[in-house]
Amino acid sequence: MPPNSPSSGPRFLTLDQVAEELQVTRSQVYALVRDRSLIAVKIGGRGQRRVERSRLEEYIAELYRQAETDGSADQPARPASSNEGAPDD
Repeated sequence: MPPNSPSSGPRFLTLDQVAEELQVTRSQVYALVRDRSLIAVKIGGRGQRRVERSRLEEYIAELYRQAETDGSADQPARPASSNEGAPDD
């Protein structure tokens, strides 16, 4: 599929578009850009920041990798393989 096909959306996203995609505020996205957790480029004379869609996808993938390795404490405990500790119906 070509990188700029309608189903994949635009190649570059504004910080507002990134915020909408991540369902966070624009200031939270700006903080991610400022601390370089999410890479953005300045485009044009006014230096408007844009995030390449592939960079956003990489950022999201990294969040999932971190959740898989570090997030085990945030997950509910898995039930034992036997019926021990299973709730009675």
